[in-house]
This record gives sequence, structure tokens and C-alpha cells, in this order.
Amino acid sequence: MAQTLSTSDVAAARQVPCPACGGPSLYSPANPSRPFCSERCRKIDLGAWANDEFRMPDNEPADPGASDQTS
Repeated sequence: MAQTLSTSDVAAARQVPCPACGGPSLYSPANPSRPFCSERCRKIDLGAWANDEFRMPDNEPADPGASDQTS
């Protein structure tokens, strides 16, 4: 069942920057793509995650045996 929102509910919602494009995004149940401004920005972000664009840096040496060698 769809929920209807009054204009006061939408007016009370806060605007946040879209994580993908930086534009204004309505953070409320009235925006099904929240915190993104649109379905397009939501899919762009999902694609970035799928392509491993969001990764933590690797602190391990490239060659595990390289740090054990002494001169």
C-alpha cells in the first residue's frame, strides 16, 4: 500500500547533498532514492561499488617475502 505524504511532511524533510553529484537531495520517504537525488545517481554509485572503485588502501608489502630479507 502506497503511503501518501502531506506537504508539511515534505517541507519538514531536510535537504542533504547527493553523494554522487553533490546536488540537493530530499532526505525523506518522499524520495525513494535517498540519500541520492535520483535513481540515476543511485545506479552510478552502485556501479562504482561493483567496479571496486571504493577500496581501502592495502598496507601490506607487494611481495610478502621482501620485508623478511636483510642486507
